[in-house]
Amino acid sequence: QLRASGRQLHDAVREGATIRLRPVLMTALVASVGFIPMAISTGAGAEVQRPLATVVIGGLVTSTLLTLLVLPTLYSWVETRGMKRG
Repeated sequence: QLRASGRQLHDAVREGATIRLRPVLMTALVASVGFIPMAISTGAGAEVQRPLATVVIGGLVTSTLLTLLVLPTLYSWVETRGMKRG
C-alpha cells in the first residue's frame, strides 16, 4: 500500500516494519509469557511440558525475528531486483 501511494522502496519498507513492530511484538510476547509457567513447571507431566513449551517459545522468538527483520529485507531485495530487470 505504501509503494502504491508513491513511497520510495526504502521508506516504505522501513515504515511498514515500524507500523507492524508493536502488534507483532505484543502478540509474540503474550504468547511467550503464557508458556513460561509450562516451561518452568516441575510437577507431574513436566518432562513432557517443558520441552514443548521451550520449542513453542523458541518458535515464537524465531518467527518474530523473521517477520520484523528478514521479511522486510527480503522484500526490499526482491523488489530491487525486479526494478533492475523491468
